[in-house]
Amino acid sequence: MKKLPDLKPRPYITAILAMSADGKIADASRSAARFPSPADQAHLQAQIAKSDATLFGAGTLRAYGTTMSVTDPALLAVRRSPDQPIQIVCTATGNLDPNCRFFSQPVPRWLITTAEGIQYWRARLAQKRPSVQNLDPQQLPQPPLQPPLQPPRQRPHQRPFDHTLITERPFNWHNLMQELRTGQSSLSDSTSRRPIQRLLVMGGSELVASLLTDGFIDELYLTVCPLLIGGKTAPTPVGGLGFTLPRTPRLKLLSATVEGDEVFLHYQVLAL
Repeated sequence: MKKLPDLKPRPYITAILAMSADGKIADASRSAARFPSPADQAHLQAQIAKSDATLFGAGTLRAYGTTMSVTDPALLAVRRSPDQPIQIVCTATGNLDPNCRFFSQPVPRWLITTAEGIQYWRARLAQKRPSVQNLDPQQLPQPPLQPPLQPPRQRPHQRPFDHTLITERPFNWHNLMQELRTGQSSLSDSTSRRPIQRLLVMGGSELVASLLTDGFIDELYLTVCPLLIGGKTAPTPVGGLGFTLPRTPRLKLLSATVEGDEVFLHYQVLAL
């Protein structure tokens, strides 16, 4: 693992993406891109295991409904932290489905949103929870006839999000990254959190574009998969308004490997 500077004012940020040979990360309907091979999935899990946290947008969560956790015992054994990496969702609107499987996965979950977004999210949570007064008594859970032999195991991470960070719109990534790195924030629901030294960005394209614009992505792992998707509205790895030549992010190739029909590229992202 690359050694990180102790006094870095923000996390060391890696982006990891898989795309088709014509540069698309999903089809025109933005459905979940399940075309990468098991080799790419293993590559992704290895990068997740190296990270303190992952970061992804609401669109990515809506497409997949879950997140990838570290399941390989060998990868868990070499993690700096015994816990699963923190899964950070960012959404300006708070438009998340509280019933998706992500919220039942045994992983730490954080939320980055706006003041409007947290209000909308809390309203959706309130709609999900039925009121006991409105339930038929026959629908309520009945106590067991006999006490259980062992106390029931507590489900980990029962709260939808362990921590919430509030920012303005558009996101102020400069402040957010400092807050993630220090573990403290005046606009968080907690004054102390686990500091994030290494952050893995897993999509989507708008999120990657905004972080590149602010110069926050340090390295990029890109898998080129052997298929063509096409479509002028199909998303590419970098969304947003794009960049104007010659002022564009530049990449330095660090490695290129071929496994089967896939090409794995590792780049350093140079400053604008």
